[in-house]
Amino acid sequence: MTRPFISAALVLTLIVPVSALAAEETYVIEPVHSQPNFEVQHMGGFSTQRGSFGKISGKVVLDRATRKGSVDVIIDTSSIRTISDKLDTNMKGEDFFNVAKYPTMTFKSSNLVFDGDKLVTIDGELTMLGVAKPVSLKVTSFLCGEHPFNKKPMCGAEATTTIKRSEWGMKSGIPKAVSDDVKLTLPIEAYRE
Repeated sequence: MTRPFISAALVLTLIVPVSALAAEETYVIEPVHSQPNFEVQHMGGFSTQRGSFGKISGKVVLDRATRKGSVDVIIDTSSIRTISDKLDTNMKGEDFFNVAKYPTMTFKSSNLVFDGDKLVTIDGELTMLGVAKPVSLKVTSFLCGEHPFNKKPMCGAEATTTIKRSEWGMKSGIPKAVSDDVKLTLPIEAYRE
């Protein structure tokens, strides 16, 4: 009678430490404080123009013990904002984001790169205008902890990359009116589910 009990105890002893190490946590992106933005050179470099997207959703899954995770971000391209309503309308048109045909842009990754406990790179795939291409985001800040006011567990990060928009088929205005190179910045605040 004791032998089955000892066997069960041994199995539990082996399972519990493994599951304790697998501390996968899911965080839901909080859209108000997660505003993707972009920078482009205008008229061959006379100025830097900036804009952002007001609607974002998605999830981040982290297992900090094993230094693994995934990122799934959806950006509503019709929520693009610049300093001009006329420019916003132009950016939503067929020459740029073509929001009628492609209402979202996505970034998906299952390759998070850590240096110790610090997240440093997110390698994934950016889909824009129906074209999916690999993109590597450099993480410039990363912090997990308790929100100072509502006390909920959360993580925050900011990641950047520079892409050539022509590789996704967005070629209007290149090279003089609007640069091919676009700096993308993705700031994220996310609450644990």
